[in-house]
Amino acid sequence: MAKKLLVVRNDKIGDFMLAWPALACLKSASPTPHITVLVPAYTAPLASACPWVDEVIIDPGRQADAAAQKALLAEVKAAQFDALLTLFSTPRIGLLGWRAGIPLRVAPATKWAQLFYNARIRQRRSQSAKPEYQYNVDLACELLARLSLKLTALPSPPFWPLSDTQRQRQVLLETTRETNPEADSPIVVVHPGSGGSAVNLSLDQYAALIALINQTTDNVSWLISAGPSEDAHAEALVDQLAQTGITARRLPASQNVADFALQLAGADMLIAGSTGPLHIAGCLNIATAGFYPAKRSATPLRWQTCNSAEKRLAFSPPAVANQQDMAAIDIATAAQEISALLRRGRAGANP
Repeated sequence: MAKKLLVVRNDKIGDFMLAWPALACLKSASPTPHITVLVPAYTAPLASACPWVDEVIIDPGRQADAAAQKALLAEVKAAQFDALLTLFSTPRIGLLGWRAGIPLRVAPATKWAQLFYNARIRQRRSQSAKPEYQYNVDLACELLARLSLKLTALPSPPFWPLSDTQRQRQVLLETTRETNPEADSPIVVVHPGSGGSAVNLSLDQYAALIALINQTTDNVSWLISAGPSEDAHAEALVDQLAQTGITARRLPASQNVADFALQLAGADMLIAGSTGPLHIAGCLNIATAGFYPAKRSATPLRWQTCNSAEKRLAFSPPAVANQQDMAAIDIATAAQEISALLRRGRAGANP
């Protein structure tokens, strides 16, 4: 009988997307385990779309009442999992696994929450010595070893493989056709919002970046995306670009974050801060240009996207600047590197 595994990453969208390489590792093992994830409601559409996930359990969150917590415990206990893998450890989830009687409980050795786990892996993530997704893969490999499941090779990008993105690409092309009739033009999505989770470039910086890229890259079709409550921010960028003669359009509205991801799969590149959309793009293995602060807990290395190395760019303030001074980032240099990546990508698509 297949081993039943419960994997928990119940915080933000970007954090969950960086769990996909670990989920791919688990699902690629032999014998193939049954994978259930515990996620909050807002990441559930992504979890349901994940090719490495068999079932999804909704976490009501730590603010939920006692009845909701009791129902969650009953659901987890009834599933009779063989192992729990908590990628970000909290006392509530550790206690949940212990009370549910899950025999093997694996987590990073973090603070007092580790008391509820019987396999505690020391990682020292605060040192930011490797990408977050690699820390997650290390934990997944440790779990597989303890369950005597075999993994012959680590999975590689894309961690969200799509058999056919033509339909969604057509949606983007129809959106940009009036602006740019060139069917083969690069489609670039810019996400200027931060979702409140990270510092980002200012609208002036994004406008300057787009203008510089336009000078060296022909026929770029620009689409501006926005998260919840960020519509005004996105519209302001569209208006600011229009004042300089650059036409950008809003990314078509989507029903949920999974539909947004499928739209994004039709783009050639996403430009954004270190946010959920950036990491969705990484899983899809489209090109990314990310703007990061330089502080140790949020470095470009720690929060690196999980796309192929040749498809990702990262920019942050220089060492002489304040760690979160995004105004210190050299926009001209960033534009040059992004333009070069776009040209390489189009050349590769049209040999």
